[in-house]
Amino acid sequence: MRLKREDLIFALLALATLASGWLGEGAALQGQHLGTLATLAVLGLSGIKGAMIALDYMELRHAPAIWRRAVMGWLMVVLGVVALASLVSTG
Repeated sequence: MRLKREDLIFALLALATLASGWLGEGAALQGQHLGTLATLAVLGLSGIKGAMIALDYMELRHAPAIWRRAVMGWLMVVLGVVALASLVSTG
């Protein structure tokens, strides 16, 4: 049996979700704030997950470039604002 692209992407999304949850819950169980490196790792995983969802499940990979750029740009802006807010609040 050969895996389809969608199956592989689903597995990667699930693994990224588990990794993000593990990082976040580890800090919460210790009663600490998520460290800067862990925060950036979670945001990086979120960016990868968002890109995979947008490009493959929303089928933007084959859409006109303007739509791909708009969605991916929006994703980067949102992640950048969250990263900046996180760095300002911890620094």
